Amino acid sequence: MPAREIAPNIYQLGAIDWDIRMFDELIPLPNGTSYNSYLIKGSEKTALIETVDTAKINELLTNLKKAAVTKLDYIIANHAEQDHTGTIPKLLELYPEAKIVTNAKCQTLLMNFMPLAEDRFQVVGNGDTLSLGDKVLEFILAPWVHWPETMFTYLKKDKVLFPCDFLGSHFATSDLFVRDKAAIYLAAKRYYAQIMMPFRPTLKKHLKLIEDLEIDIIAPSHGPVYDDPAFIIDLYKDWSSDTVKNEVVIPYISMHGSTAVMVDYFTNALMERGVTVKPFQMNRTDTGELAMALVDAATIVIATPAVLTAAHPAIVYAAYLANALRPKTKFVSIISSYGWGCRLEEQLKGMLGNLKAELLDPVSVKGFPKKETFTALDQLADKIFQKHKSLA
Repeated sequence: MPAREIAPNIYQLGAIDWDIRMFDELIPLPNGTSYNSYLIKGSEKTALIETVDTAKINELLTNLKKAAVTKLDYIIANHAEQDHTGTIPKLLELYPEAKIVTNAKCQTLLMNFMPLAEDRFQVVGNGDTLSLGDKVLEFILAPWVHWPETMFTYLKKDKVLFPCDFLGSHFATSDLFVRDKAAIYLAAKRYYAQIMMPFRPTLKKHLKLIEDLEIDIIAPSHGPVYDDPAFIIDLYKDWSSDTVKNEVVIPYISMHGSTAVMVDYFTNALMERGVTVKPFQMNRTDTGELAMALVDAATIVIATPAVLTAAHPAIVYAAYLANALRPKTKFVSIISSYGWGCRLEEQLKGMLGNLKAELLDPVSVKGFPKKETFTALDQLADKIFQKHKSLA
């Protein structure tokens, strides 16, 4: 990633990872990602906001060399996670005069993660500033985005916000600024769903933190830069709000056909009632797609056969994921089939405590679905339709 100017004497550099398809061995990345560093050249001092993942250290060093950075006064660490800070030790070797500027919590984490001496740090608090001469950095503590030590860096004169992971996207692109808003909408929603959604109440507070700032440019740590800040801010306001859509998400598995028949019938029943349905066969699903669907859905219906009287392992993971991501879902139900014994309803109910959702009467059948099973599915579809209507 060559150094490219986003505002006078403010440059994006870092590394684009075109080929990565899994982040932290956990999160699918169909579009790769970028590790954005930002070089700020003041009239007296120079600062680098964040570094890159260790695997991309050579690219960052090459870009700094191309940008003729012979002296670096400050390395700003907005966040301790290694994809932001992994190359700090090497940079301190190359720029021995540099200080790591961060908050106290981030300092503690960084010293746990890598061999860094305490005297290499300059600790800042909320609202503190750092002068580079004609440019002044302001630090805004923003814990739980998505770690406890995160902060934002703001350049008031230039009206540039560096919000770290907040408002970002895992999206590898040669574009410096957002140009394909449709593509970035999907990438940013996936990013929000998989990483930010568990902290939705906190995100609302952080949106308020920045609402009075004059912002012309948002420069996140991943993905392209926003020269239309309202685009991503308005999306986050919507996603983090309490408003849900007339949608039902159905994570399901079927072993011998019974559950699939029920899901197919139930899907059609909801469609007939004007409800948007998003079924996900869990053995074939990109979990990022499921997470994205959970962002707005009013209802989740989990459908599974019994395996040794419990839920199918793939459905256990789906329930775990939904519980961990804490979407704003209002209603939950369960569809199940079993052969000789079943205790999965109690199991799944116990796994979904974080959702704070109303449990609608489950539908269960021993063996293949019968006439009364389809009647019960119609009743559940009616109930969901009425519940959604009441929300509207």
